[in-house]
Amino acid sequence: MATTAGQGWAQLRQQARSLESQTETSLQTYSQFSAQTNIPAKPTNEENNAEAKVQELLDKRETVITQLTRLLDSEATLTSSALKQNNLSLLRDKLSDHRRDLSRLRSTLTSARDRANLLGSVRDDISAYRAANPAAAEAEYMLDERARLDRSHDVADSVLSQAYAVQDSFVLQRETLQSINRRITHAASQVPGINALMGRISAKKRRDGIVLGSFIAFCFLVFWFFM
Repeated sequence: MATTAGQGWAQLRQQARSLESQTETSLQTYSQFSAQTNIPAKPTNEENNAEAKVQELLDKRETVITQLTRLLDSEATLTSSALKQNNLSLLRDKLSDHRRDLSRLRSTLTSARDRANLLGSVRDDISAYRAANPAAAEAEYMLDERARLDRSHDVADSVLSQAYAVQDSFVLQRETLQSINRRITHAASQVPGINALMGRISAKKRRDGIVLGSFIAFCFLVFWFFM
């Protein structure tokens, strides 16, 4: 009797695990409908079939777990097995998780459809109003165009303000550099002999320039002569 009960337990547990794996695959398929960019206003046949498949698998697992529970309750040797009690608890927890996943996916799809229907209803109302009131539609169009122009002007004003700010910054930097240059010149004029030294340096630069220019001219004449 204990051997028969043990075989029954193993078969039912294997069936429960197989249904659990099928449920995970079916949930993944059903979740793809909630991940769509544009969810249709009404469920498609494929979506209804996927949802029904998940629900069917959950019901089958509930039946198998009930049978496993009865088997444990009826056999003292099985009831004393802590391992089998733990396995049964895991199967129940996994079933509860999958039921919550199905409920969450249903809520996601329902909320998405409610938003889409609301937006569609608003658009239909606006279109109907514009069709019944062409003058109002014309005025609304002009207002929208005016708003777009105002936004363009705001952008242009912002760019101009930034350009003026940059220009002011450059002017301030130039004035700062000029002030520093004046201070350096004034300080240099106060040092004895600095003007004479600067003059000699300038004269040497001019002399070196003359010598270099003369040498280049000489080289050019020699080159021209031998050509």
